[in-house]
Amino acid sequence: MKKILVAMSGGVDSTVVAYHLKKEGFPIEGVYMILHDNPTYHQENIRKVKIVSDFLGIKYHILDLSKNFQKKIIDYFIDEYKSGLTPNPCVVCNKEIKLGELVEFARQKGFDSLATGHYANIENGFIAEAKDLSKDQSYFLSNVKREILDFVIFPLGGRLKEDIVNEAKEIDILNQIASQKESSEICFVEDSYIDILKEKFDTDIEGKVFKNGEEVGVHKGYTHYTIGKRRGFSVKGALTPNYVLSIDAKNNSIIVGEKEQLRVDSFIIKDINIFIEKKEFEAEVKIRYRSPKTKCRVQIQNNIALVQLQTPTYGLAPGQTAVFYEKNRVIGCGWIVDKL
Repeated sequence: MKKILVAMSGGVDSTVVAYHLKKEGFPIEGVYMILHDNPTYHQENIRKVKIVSDFLGIKYHILDLSKNFQKKIIDYFIDEYKSGLTPNPCVVCNKEIKLGELVEFARQKGFDSLATGHYANIENGFIAEAKDLSKDQSYFLSNVKREILDFVIFPLGGRLKEDIVNEAKEIDILNQIASQKESSEICFVEDSYIDILKEKFDTDIEGKVFKNGEEVGVHKGYTHYTIGKRRGFSVKGALTPNYVLSIDAKNNSIIVGEKEQLRVDSFIIKDINIFIEKKEFEAEVKIRYRSPKTKCRVQIQNNIALVQLQTPTYGLAPGQTAVFYEKNRVIGCGWIVDKL
């Protein structure tokens, strides 16, 4: 029987994963990752991991990956915003840390598999959407290396979040974890991403707002804005809403315009991670985690691709991840450069 390492965060999802694998008779151990610098946060989570591990009668490891997390995730996050881009730290973290360094740790320790609390499935060597689409994390897993998929298990892929929470509530020792507040989407951001940026540079330098090549107002600092934002800046004489169309980090200025100017028919992506052999294909694409899928045609040349949309979309943000789907499975992704 497979020896499985379970990534345990102290939250309900990974707790139920460990509980079920143990119940099914698998020899398991847990691992808690220290990723960012917040001792109180980690102490509380480790306390909960210990409660669960003692209850299940399993060993658990504490793996400090904070140095690499700072370099690969937080520094990347800051640098992207500083460059006027919109980063996607969860996509990078899944590739580099959670299903990168943690996989290597599991292999070095002699485990046969790594189980995590991700809501996703693995089908015939592809990442596929979870049953619970409201919690689906296939988008964030799109950039992982395909060769690790034989090693990884996602036991929650076929479950609903509501059922997971209710199940945990019925198990006395797990009830206190099940009733906890959900963790934030970006684990190292407590309130606002601006708080992270302010630790490294001054984010509040007033700049100019341009529309159709003319200066029309002021803003409070370009890092406060992402593509599509419609508040927090002034536009003289504006009678209709204005949206951020682009960000000029070098000159600390933003360009605004009408909503229709956010329309995108085609765009370029780079650094392709592809799970199929084709260089040209039709698929559906998501340009953000919460965006709907849009039918498209993709043409890859070298490590760049042209994405042509069948139906226009809005609010394309350079720095985000474009993820391609064939029905419910991920067939590739790339980093958005700009619209055409």
